Amino acid sequence: MRLLLTSAGVRNTSIRDALVDLLGKPIAESSALIVPTAIYPFPGGGRVAGRAIRGEAGGPLCGLGWKSLGVLELTALPSIDDEAWIPMVQETDALLFFGGDPLYLSHWLRQSGLADLLPSLRQTVYVGVSAGSMAASATFSETYRDRRKGSGEALTSEDIVFATPQGEVSRILVTARGVGLVDFALIPHLDHEDHPDASLANAEKWAARLPVSTYAIDDQTALKVTDGTVEVVSEGHWKLFAP
Repeated sequence: MRLLLTSAGVRNTSIRDALVDLLGKPIAESSALIVPTAIYPFPGGGRVAGRAIRGEAGGPLCGLGWKSLGVLELTALPSIDDEAWIPMVQETDALLFFGGDPLYLSHWLRQSGLADLLPSLRQTVYVGVSAGSMAASATFSETYRDRRKGSGEALTSEDIVFATPQGEVSRILVTARGVGLVDFALIPHLDHEDHPDASLANAEKWAARLPVSTYAIDDQTALKVTDGTVEVVSEGHWKLFAP
């Protein structure tokens, strides 16, 4: 499977060109399905999902000019026949994984059966945004204010102290299993003012707790993955941390 892992969508010409290259044809000739599932654990997540589908939330994703666009809701898939959704996924050029909570998304990727299907989709492009990119990893971490309970996930958690403009804050750093499409981890929103946990100094602390190589990328950067080869596509800045 080919992947385009972004922090905030297709924010510049370089990332758009990388997407077209992975598709092998213009966006206007390509079909896509958006997966909004990751956003639901956040307050007002359903409304944000609606905005994402309309192309009004975050960086350009659904509003890129696709030939056709549909919705793939992971939480619905276990309750319907495989014949109702698997052929549709297999015929689609790109799967657009919106941002939100990567732990919730990785859980539903497995529960829905899509995680098992993804490796067989050799011609499909996996486009991730923030949490949608993180969940593609075999192992990822995310920070939370409170401990997550009852997720049913195989995970570990520990305290970590981050520096913010308001002073030091303690977070719960949760490490969990993604779907294993790539063998590195990703920290999105590097040095973004709305994501102080992902400052460069904090990202270094964060990456030091992970057992794999970790890319920290800003909103103008993406990782283009073809046959296991990673290419950094950037009009911003990024950092690769060794495990």
